[in-house]
Amino acid sequence: QVQLVESGGGSVQAGGSLRLSCAASKRWNGMHIAWFRQAPGKEREGVADIAIGLGPVYYADSVKGRFTISQDNAKNTNYLQMDSLKPEDSAMYYCAAVLTVGPPLQRAGYKYWGPGTQVTVSS
Repeated sequence: QVQLVESGGGSVQAGGSLRLSCAASKRWNGMHIAWFRQAPGKEREGVADIAIGLGPVYYADSVKGRFTISQDNAKNTNYLQMDSLKPEDSAMYYCAAVLTVGPPLQRAGYKYWGPGTQVTVSS
């Protein structure tokens, strides 16, 4: 069992930045940790994924060049740095862990989820 807790959400104006954190109760090399988001009335979409200790990272096209996923193994924490935020980035952001099936950034493939943190970007 892996418990995940997100933090760092809030309200920001367009063009601003936020950094989300995801604290995991346990981590291991090769474990995938990802960020998803879901706006009201929309499907939950994968935003970024990283495999701990292995290096490959994956981003949704909509956030490439603006968002950066990273990790701090000493703190058992992953981060999502979000820059140049747009109103369409407004959503509940979720941390997910342990990719059990399929490619990264597909919702059905992740076993554990955090409760989410809200991000609101105003124009």
